[in-house]
Formats: sequence, structure tokens, C-alpha cells
Amino acid sequence: MNLGDALKEARESRGVSMRKLAVLIGRKESDSGLISRWETGERNPKPDDVASIVEALGIGDDAGAELMALATNAGQSGRWHAVTVAERRQQMNALLAAERTATTVTHLAPLLIPGVLQTSAVIRAIMVDAEVPADEIDERVAIRIGRRDLITRKTPATLDVLLGEAAIRHVIGGRDVWVEQLTYLSEMIELPNVKVQIIPFEAGWTPLLAGSFILFDSDQAPSIISLELHRGGLMLYAEEDIAVHRQKAEAARSKAMSVEQSLELIAKVKSELMEATR
Repeated sequence: MNLGDALKEARESRGVSMRKLAVLIGRKESDSGLISRWETGERNPKPDDVASIVEALGIGDDAGAELMALATNAGQSGRWHAVTVAERRQQMNALLAAERTATTVTHLAPLLIPGVLQTSAVIRAIMVDAEVPADEIDERVAIRIGRRDLITRKTPATLDVLLGEAAIRHVIGGRDVWVEQLTYLSEMIELPNVKVQIIPFEAGWTPLLAGSFILFDSDQAPSIISLELHRGGLMLYAEEDIAVHRQKAEAARSKAMSVEQSLELIAKVKSELMEATR
């Protein structure tokens, strides 16, 4: 089944009109014509549009993953970026869909411990310093914590993190909060599906210094690369982009510490902070 037919079947099986679907995904009723063109194949929706439809229609994980797989192979240029509030929300929908279906997540993180490995206190401190509106912080913290499901659900994804040394040395939220964060990070590394390797300062140049990215691999959908930007993000779907970023991850790994050495460094930094607070 092609993407257009699959979208039409999903909509009609739920008794939702094209006008209503347009509103549900944040568009005007008059945009029902665009939905019609998507369903007839006259135009291809972007993967983020499909992610919004998946969410709006309450499509289950397996069926949603199939739609996203069709979307990423429907003649797209291979990348999109978010610039408006609506598009940023659509980006998040696509990211959450990738997390739900991921079997392996590879994260190159030069400056910041990945969100799924952060404590709630650090998440809150980041949002306060980033000037997130005060009335939104509690909800955003809860959403971020909920995303830990990636590595704690019944069938969790394997999380493979290549972490810059700066990410454990840059104190966020104060020393006590950061000591708690380093303790939590060490505990999470003990999970059988979590692997963290630190790339030390002395490693010299590695692809880690070119910026962070997340590679999602899934048995149910094509691989996706997520790049975070200040006001949105970029998601890459093209096979050549996936191949290049996969190679960069392996190049960075070649200069990384072992998991055991990484745990020792985390313990050392934690000890230094605890001594400084006495």
C-alpha cells in the first residue's frame, strides 16, 4: 500500500473527515484540499506532517511506524527543519515516534548529558536558565522524564552514548545537584541496555567536536538522524546522510574510553566536586 492510500484508510477507518483532520493537525478547515492531495498521491506530505496525523488519529505504535516508514520513502528530499511553533511541535512528534519504535539509539553528545539520563533537578535547572516560561516548566519536566521510557520500557531500546568529557565537568544546577546527576548517570550505565563511553579532552579532534546528533535505528522503520538546533531541529532521512553519521560515530568511538574507564572518570569528577563542597 502506498502512503496516500494508507493515510486515507487510517482516516476513514476512524470516521474522521478531511476537514476535521486538518483542524486536528493544527491547520485550517480549508486545508482539507491539501489532505486530499496527500491521499491521492498528488503531493507527498513531509514526515513531520505524517507524525502529526499519527498523533491526531491515535494510531498505534506498529501502524504508526509503518506510516512513518512510508513517509520517509515517499520522495522526500531527506531532510526538514522546524522554524515555526507548529513545525517545532511536529518535529517533536516525529522524534517521539522515532523513540517509540527505536531498537538502538546512538547519541554523540559533546557538551550535555542526554536528556534521558538527566535527573529531574538538572532538567529543571536547564529550563530555568534557558528562560522557559515558569508556567510551562513543570509540564516540560514531566514530559522529559516520561521520555526515559525509551530505556526503561518492557522492551527497551539500546542506548549507546559517546559523551564528551565537558558534559560531565560542566556543572549545572550547583555542585550538590551535579553530584546527584553524576551518581544517577553511573547508576544508569549499570543497566544492560545503556552504554556510555567518554571521549576525554586529551583525545584530540574527533567528529564529536563537529556537533551532537542522535541516530535512531529500528526494526520497524528506516533509520533517522536528529540534529538539535536553538529554535527547532533538523531530521535526516536520506541513506547517504545515515551512512555518513554512522561512520562519524564509529570514528569518535575509536578515541573513546571503555565503559569501565568512563565510570572511573565520572567517579573522579564526582569526588572532586564533593571535596570542593566541604
